[in-house]
Amino acid sequence: MKEKIEKIRTQALAEIGAARSADDLDRFRLAYLVRKGKIAELFDQLRTVPPAEKPAVGKLLNELRNAIQAAFDAKQQAVESKAGTKKGFIDLTIPGRLRPVGTKHPITQTLDEMKRIFLNLGFSVVDGPEVEDDYHNFGALNFAPDHPARDMQDTFFIGEQVLLRTHTSPVQIRVMENQKPPVRVVMPGRCYRNEAINTRSYCMFHQIEGLYVDRHVTFGELKGTLFAFARQFYGHDIKYRFRPSFFPFTEPSAEMDITCFLCHGKGCRVCKYSGWLEILGCGMVDPNVFKAVGYDPDELTGYAFGMGIERVALLRHGINDIRLLFENDIRFLNQF
Repeated sequence: MKEKIEKIRTQALAEIGAARSADDLDRFRLAYLVRKGKIAELFDQLRTVPPAEKPAVGKLLNELRNAIQAAFDAKQQAVESKAGTKKGFIDLTIPGRLRPVGTKHPITQTLDEMKRIFLNLGFSVVDGPEVEDDYHNFGALNFAPDHPARDMQDTFFIGEQVLLRTHTSPVQIRVMENQKPPVRVVMPGRCYRNEAINTRSYCMFHQIEGLYVDRHVTFGELKGTLFAFARQFYGHDIKYRFRPSFFPFTEPSAEMDITCFLCHGKGCRVCKYSGWLEILGCGMVDPNVFKAVGYDPDELTGYAFGMGIERVALLRHGINDIRLLFENDIRFLNQF
């Protein structure tokens, strides 16, 4: 038995020493180290050894197995190290691998397109805080102390005078407080209102508002600007109309409608079979707003407008539930 052990040791060490590749190592492993290999066969023959010799033979077998395993591990490391020097070569002429990236959210796509149009019309883009104080969100915008929008039903109040902004109009006040006329800016951002969540409304939404202040700004300029935007955004075949409305911070105020771009004015479910879609509110800046920011209403005039981004996205893509825009369902978002 001892002679067999020594013979296997000599044979195995010679073969492992001659191994040069991963295939050589794999053949050696299958011959010696697996459950039915030559070393395992020697252990099976241990039962035939006389009891008096078993301790000594068992020790030799353990030493054999450990020695062969150590030699195999050392050779495997050497072979892999040598192969790794070749694998580590980098061919700088090969084009890099493209990383998969996601797509923009439909709200972001809509907002980016709107900003691009207004930038081309000469507006600048500014931003402001989403946590506002009562003065910038209501007071400076000519909201009376008893205006319904101040009620807890509409506004998320954080403190007595601190709240989540209900529109992006406070940014108009902050811009005018820190910039002398002329002012020509659009203000996109998130807004918050304490409303019941359903298919048409959500507690968070996005707006983009515009403001232009200078000497001799007219309502005709407001109409021309908005019509130029609508033609670029909705198409050149649309018609438009302005209807009188009311907003505390503009006077006179109006809402702008366009012919439904889905049915081309013929009437459909989306436009409630009227052929018209209301897309925004607008008006001339109220003199009280100018007084609040230190502008002279006798010297300056201006117009403002605002629209909801979600409403536009819903109409353009034929989406019937605003909640889909906020649920982050990949199956839904992959369509855009």
